[in-house]
Amino acid sequence: MDASPAPVPPAPYQILLEVAEAIASYRDLRELFHVLAERLHFVVGFDYLNLILHDAKRSVMRLHILETSRPTQVELGLEIPVEWSAAGLVFETQTPLIIPDIEKEERFPQMREVMQREGIISLCVLPLTSAQRRLGCLGFGRASNKPYVESEVGFMQQAARLVAIGVENALAFEEIAALKNKLAEEKLYLEDEIRSELNFEEIIGESSALKKILKQVETVAPTESTVLLQGETGTGKELFARAIHNLSARRERTLVKINCAAIPTGLLESELFGHERGAFTGAIAQKIGRFELADGGTLFLDEVGDIPPELQPKLLRVLQEQEFERLGGTRTIRVNIRLVAATNRDLVQMVADRQYRSDLFYRLNVFPIQIPPLRQRREDIPVLVRYFAQKYALQMNKPIDSIPADIMAALTNYHWPGNIRELENLIERAVILSRGASLEVPLAELREPADTEESASETLESTEREHILRVLRDTGWILAGPHGAAARLGMKRTTLQSRMTKLGIRRPV
Repeated sequence: MDASPAPVPPAPYQILLEVAEAIASYRDLRELFHVLAERLHFVVGFDYLNLILHDAKRSVMRLHILETSRPTQVELGLEIPVEWSAAGLVFETQTPLIIPDIEKEERFPQMREVMQREGIISLCVLPLTSAQRRLGCLGFGRASNKPYVESEVGFMQQAARLVAIGVENALAFEEIAALKNKLAEEKLYLEDEIRSELNFEEIIGESSALKKILKQVETVAPTESTVLLQGETGTGKELFARAIHNLSARRERTLVKINCAAIPTGLLESELFGHERGAFTGAIAQKIGRFELADGGTLFLDEVGDIPPELQPKLLRVLQEQEFERLGGTRTIRVNIRLVAATNRDLVQMVADRQYRSDLFYRLNVFPIQIPPLRQRREDIPVLVRYFAQKYALQMNKPIDSIPADIMAALTNYHWPGNIRELENLIERAVILSRGASLEVPLAELREPADTEESASETLESTEREHILRVLRDTGWILAGPHGAAARLGMKRTTLQSRMTKLGIRRPV
């Protein structure tokens, strides 16, 4: 009996038709390439098929997709400068390139090393160009001693033209999906923000200390400079960050915030930079980080002093270069953000103690603003008390219309270690307890905490800080000389400067 005839391979035009059908059917680039590899193999023999895309911002050719049945050590995302690669030459000249023997190729040593390690002997690289733009290159590689010849290039060019359409469509779908995902995440984030209760709706007060800070905010807000808000817990640093954003050119975009101290260390990197699906156990879907969400807007990093040492280099990189990779990802993401950071910690001391990178501190400390504690703006306390009393009386539908003078005096003279947040919480509690039209404040709660070595030290430090500030104001912030602050305080100028640094005292701008 005669043996069955061998199956006839499809004609080249039939393969091109199937390629066109695949392009119309698949939106996912990796799925599309897998199907294309199966189809093209009938006409063009290859052991290695790759898609290399051009990154204009970085001037590199990046390996985007690799189809091979052979073991490979090449990782997707591999980048080679345009001038160092065969793909770069083809991209620039828009002319196919045949390399019959990789071993003899002297122009691209980095590429030759990679291909030899993969066992590839010959290459054919074709430009991938759509009607709108140049995309990159399509590369075929063989592990056999049969080099590519000119007669094969005609068909490969026709295939590359179709593939270019498919790649452009797939990239467009990816971009649309990413934008849709980002908008959805941003919407959820904004809804979260709307639901959250702010400490107060406006910056309230008329004190000279507050007016100086607002002048600084007004000065720096229109710029793109990084701002570092420093101050004790509860002083309203987030409100000043919002004011900077609202007075900037980015006010129409999102203000995204993250409290670095409120997120476990192991999750902070993912929150900041996002992660890819499968980046770690439990990462069942891609997540967009806060830096990506804030693209085009402002990012408020609260408690920036609590960022762990292992994350500080990555934060420094994104602040300097405005680019990063998601956790578990290889694609470099570029963003355009304005950073406002805040901390209640002494970053200068942390740098001295080697707990904080000095280069990151200098990058954050471009325009520092020291937010005064409530005890340094006592003339604002009555205004704030009336504001919070009115706010919570309205919420609870209580007819409170007066505040006894002795209560107001007690509130004004209290030290307020918890600052405005402590004041607001106390007034809310007072409104709840009030039974008539007069505000009843539980003044017994205002007693200073029991003396301990730590609280005594803090009180002494606060007293010293206020005393030095008062002398500095009286002397017009002149440190040296017979009428300077150092002489008034009975210390050397260098000693005074050292105490000012430790206590976080800076001359107002």
